[in-house]
Amino acid sequence: MIQTLLRLGRCGPLLLALGAGLGHAQDRPRPDPSLQEADCIIPAKAGGGFALTCALARDALQAVRPTRPDLKQRLLPGGIGAVAFDRVASGELGGASTLVAFSSGSLLNMAQGRFGPHPPSAMKPVVVLGSDYGVIAVAKDSPYQQLSDLIQALKQPASRIVFGAGGSIGSQDWVKAALLVRAAGGEHRALRFVSFEGGGDALRALQGRHIDVFPGDAAEALKAMKAGVNLRFLAVLSAQRLEGALKGVPTAREQGVDVVWPTVRGLYLSANTPEALSDAWSRAFKEAMAAPGYGQLLSQYGLYPLPMTGPALQAYVDQQLVQYGALATELGLRRWAR
Repeated sequence: MIQTLLRLGRCGPLLLALGAGLGHAQDRPRPDPSLQEADCIIPAKAGGGFALTCALARDALQAVRPTRPDLKQRLLPGGIGAVAFDRVASGELGGASTLVAFSSGSLLNMAQGRFGPHPPSAMKPVVVLGSDYGVIAVAKDSPYQQLSDLIQALKQPASRIVFGAGGSIGSQDWVKAALLVRAAGGEHRALRFVSFEGGGDALRALQGRHIDVFPGDAAEALKAMKAGVNLRFLAVLSAQRLEGALKGVPTAREQGVDVVWPTVRGLYLSANTPEALSDAWSRAFKEAMAAPGYGQLLSQYGLYPLPMTGPALQAYVDQQLVQYGALATELGLRRWAR
């Protein structure tokens, strides 16, 4: 079951290049009049993957539609997305002027009922902008030089090694750590995992040697490296080697550890948003992702192409919710009652 599931699956000068790739200003499509200024909710602290998602969405839209809508970045931390989801589901936040960042980790939490009493149908997925991938990273001066060193250490009591990332037990970063411990023949329930409100805090903790291993995502780790955090990547959790900044990083699979973890990065609206307005947002993002410079923009943000909108996106989300629920059961995670 695990392997079936896991196999599924940067900016001023760049914006000028994107705009040039779209032709002259008078040739660009007019912005949809139904879309006004909007908030892009970052449901965690600054510096993690949700902040990256909102920044990418803003830059992509501005390159194609330079007048509007403008996506204002707004932090709303709490439960790695739980607070934002609750406020959207309860009607405190919502409408066509509020987009919320989500990831595969959000879907994993929803599948376990960890986002409160509201069903996943309380949100309406609008777009997946691209795909991130899990990474196993350590500090530059860590004794673990390659993944096999970490796996060998995990053959001892797993509690000797401290993992840390965004989320708590049952989150996608915890699941990555659990799968590594299992691959080493250990008991995943015994692993030590320090929870942070976002990947940015976890990476600073790794820099300060407060944790030993960061089982997070590539894009947020690369962003931290640009900000001066010294890391070493032991593995990327993709099916094949990636291009770009991670070209030289071996996959876990090619090192004998069959763990693959893609992470989609997207946005959702309240399910109560009128269909005409949610469709307008889908069209806006579809147009932005089809622009000639979008691939370069994705690369600058450390992401890889996986454009999805409309019915195909809804079908993907529905499928992932089912499969993540099965994975949670397999790992013995508590299923929260709704």
